Amino acid sequence: PLEMSAKKPVPFLRQVVSVKKKVHRDPRFDDLSGEYKPEIFMKTYSFLDSIKKQEKEMVQKQLKKCRDVEQKEKLQQLLNRMTQQEQAQKKQQELRERELSLKRQQRELAKQGKRPFFLKKSEKRKLELAEKYAELKRSGKLESFLSKKRKRNAIKDKRHLPSQKNL
Repeated sequence: PLEMSAKKPVPFLRQVVSVKKKVHRDPRFDDLSGEYKPEIFMKTYSFLDSIKKQEKEMVQKQLKKCRDVEQKEKLQQLLNRMTQQEQAQKKQQELRERELSLKRQQRELAKQGKRPFFLKKSEKRKLELAEKYAELKRSGKLESFLSKKRKRNAIKDKRHLPSQKNL
C-alpha cells in the first residue's frame, strides 16, 4: 500500500488497484468434474479393497499380541468398524447388482416389444426381504432370526400396553 501524508486531505476519487477475486469451485456440484457413476468409481478404486484387507489383517495381528486392556479395546473397536464397513459395502454392491439385473430384464422385455414394468419401492423391499429369508434358510439361521424378531416385537408391544402400576 502506498504511504500517504496525514497532513494532506485524501482525494475523493483515488486510484485503487483492483484485485481479482479467486473463484472457488466445489467438484461435487460442478459440471466440469463430470457425473458420479458408482460402477466406474468402484472399478477405479478397487485397489483400495486389497489395502483395506491387509490393514484388517494387521489390526488382527496387533490385537492378538496386545496386552494393554485399553489399547486392546481400541483395536477391537477399529476391527469392528472395519468389518461393518466391509459388510455395508458388500450389501451396497449386491443392491447395485440386483438393480442392474432388473434393468437388464426390462431392456430384454422392451426389445421383445413388451411395455416396461417398473417395480415400486415397496415391492422392491418385499423382494429383498424374501431374498433375505431364503439366504437365512440356506445358512440355517432362520429360526434364531425369527425368535429374535419375535422378542423385539414383544418388547414393542409391552411398551404400548398400559403399565401394571396403575392397577
